[in-house]
Amino acid sequence: MNARRILVIDDEEKIRALLRKTFESEGFDVDEAADIAAARRALSDRTPDLVTLDLNLEREDGLDLAREISTETDIPIIIITGKGDVIDRVVGLELGADDYICKPFHLREVLARVKTIFRRTSTKSRPDKSPEGLLLDGLRIDLDRMEVRDRNGAPCEVTAADIKLLRALVENPMRPLSRDRLMDLVNGTDWSPLDRTIDNQVARLRKKIERDPAHPDLIRTVRGVGYMLTERPEIDH
Repeated sequence: MNARRILVIDDEEKIRALLRKTFESEGFDVDEAADIAAARRALSDRTPDLVTLDLNLEREDGLDLAREISTETDIPIIIITGKGDVIDRVVGLELGADDYICKPFHLREVLARVKTIFRRTSTKSRPDKSPEGLLLDGLRIDLDRMEVRDRNGAPCEVTAADIKLLRALVENPMRPLSRDRLMDLVNGTDWSPLDRTIDNQVARLRKKIERDPAHPDLIRTVRGVGYMLTERPEIDH
């Protein structure tokens, strides 16, 4: 079995070296990038299983790269940055990042969160949990390819964040899920207490998949609890 590969994106050489040593000591393969251009080359050369990303890359904004990765791939992202502002944290998670860690950080904590994400993604990749193709209320959904087609067969413009939320819902159909539970499923166990974040994500997804977004029926609000997918998806043969 090949070792998991982690791409460390940070403009501080000492931070990259520290993370490389920690990850390699646990048997992971590690690539490094000091800026966005190098990161894009690394992503093109060898697809990583996970990315750690600093938001402060000299004069470049790491959020742009986070958006690019989450839109074009399903590679998990852990943002590791000195930007501790709540707004940056919420924006990063809404763009599709799986976790957000502020500097200075503890290496054991970073490693624990990496392993948690790998366990979660391994579980999600099992065919009995996430069939390759699904039919849901006339929609055709391919979670692995991050594709959703509407009831006329046209592709929906979905983001990685949309797919994460949709995956959480289709894997728990006909079951009310609290906002806290959805945040755990979508963004990991470490998230902002601003639970309106999940409300915003649900609102965006409804606009893309509901028959009538103004009167949503597929993703129903459960008063005092959270949200529920009202239909059970079928395997698309």
